[in-house]
Amino acid sequence: MNLPNKLTLLRIILIPVFMVVLYWGFPGASWAALAIFVIASFTDLLDGKIARKYNLVTDFGKFADPLADKMLVTAAMLWFVENGQMAAWMLLIVICREFAVSGLRMIASDKGRVIAAGWSGKVKTASTMVCIVVMFLPGIPAAVNVLCAWVITLTTLYSGVEYFAKNRDIIRSA
Repeated sequence: MNLPNKLTLLRIILIPVFMVVLYWGFPGASWAALAIFVIASFTDLLDGKIARKYNLVTDFGKFADPLADKMLVTAAMLWFVENGQMAAWMLLIVICREFAVSGLRMIASDKGRVIAAGWSGKVKTASTMVCIVVMFLPGIPAAVNVLCAWVITLTTLYSGVEYFAKNRDIIRSA
């Protein structure tokens, strides 16, 4: 197993650790959870750079890396929903978009086409990660949580619509 795949596995292992720390609720747990989230997010950045730079892209990485990302982000947002920092319908939009885009990519793959991450998808990912970090900061005003939840939701919606608009020919020919 190469280094990028080990980093992806580390991210997957950190997800239950992240959740246990949040639910354990010891003093400073939110800071510890934030640190785990940041470390896990950093492994995502690092594994991709290493895999591309040293041509270490594998089928396992293509499958596990985006799955690990979705699991990490969903875990954080589930926590926000449970704690009233985010509406459940907003999380549902995020989850539905991920399923829909993954399905679109599978259909495209069956047709021999690869749908790369677009600009809006990258903006969505970056803004989501930043907003999640901000939402974990203790003592931030409720208005900031609301703003972050809306940024996550709107960038998610926009990027999902863009994926389908740019690839509508795949749906038509399915």
